[in-house]
Amino acid sequence: MANAITSLFRIKYPIIQAGMVWCSGWRLAAAVSNAGGLGIIGAGSMYPAILREHIQKCKQATDLPFAVNVPLLYPNVQEIMDILVEEDIKIVFTSAGNPATWTSFLKEKGMTVVHVIANTKFAVKAQQSGVDAIVAEGFEAGGHNGREETTTLCLIPMIKEMVNIPVIAAGGIASGKSMLAAFALGADAVQVGSAFAVADESSAHPNFKEKIISSAEGDTKLRMKKLVPVRLLKNEFADAVAQAEANGASIEELATLLGRARAKLGMFEGDMREGELEIGQVSAMLNEIKPAAVIFNGIWEEFLAEKEKLQKLKF
Repeated sequence: MANAITSLFRIKYPIIQAGMVWCSGWRLAAAVSNAGGLGIIGAGSMYPAILREHIQKCKQATDLPFAVNVPLLYPNVQEIMDILVEEDIKIVFTSAGNPATWTSFLKEKGMTVVHVIANTKFAVKAQQSGVDAIVAEGFEAGGHNGREETTTLCLIPMIKEMVNIPVIAAGGIASGKSMLAAFALGADAVQVGSAFAVADESSAHPNFKEKIISSAEGDTKLRMKKLVPVRLLKNEFADAVAQAEANGASIEELATLLGRARAKLGMFEGDMREGELEIGQVSAMLNEIKPAAVIFNGIWEEFLAEKEKLQKLKF
């Protein structure tokens, strides 16, 4: 399937793996790229030296395109950007910050730049900064989220009317049916996070993967909107956050409760009680840990099958 995104990234299928903290190491990125999509290494949970190691191992595991996701709010972002240049990375996804700060620098180095946003205002700003494409992430998504709580169903068509660069839909997409819906809304590709978080190749802790596939509808909530909106699975830590918010906790009090390395504690080290467990609403639909290629092929094959069904409908 050839379209604006497959041409831009030089990939076979318009399916992108999200750059998730503590889940998106080189093994997952290489597996998705080898399946024909675009794998992404999530730099958000990596020290610079570890990121370099993951990039080099990914190059050894695949000769196909892959990307690196860089949250712009991190203090060592300059060092990370230098590594991307030194390692000759071709595609960068930026998030959690102002794309105008780094887009020109990256594009001058010959990189394709994509920025992640959650509302129309920042979609326009991202386009004005010169990015090549945007990821429009709806309220259903896991991890850091938009304060507006705009769902993917509403967000994609609104953004398509505001920009003229390719749009990658994200949030609540884990099947061929949801991929087809995103394309019907105007998306040029989809970004899949939660479904790949439970892949064999995901670097997430086995406890976290099991927690995801055993979750049910309503087991995730958007928390810490006063500090930094994030969708979490319910556990003791999430309950403590909810109680603090109900009591009117200040930003400083929430920051203290969050502490340091809380996401690592849960998602990477496997503490299902006190760890921060970031995952999307679609976790309720996930019930099995499988190889990334099996997940990827299942999405694509269902997309084609459902597309054919729609084409046969008579009105």
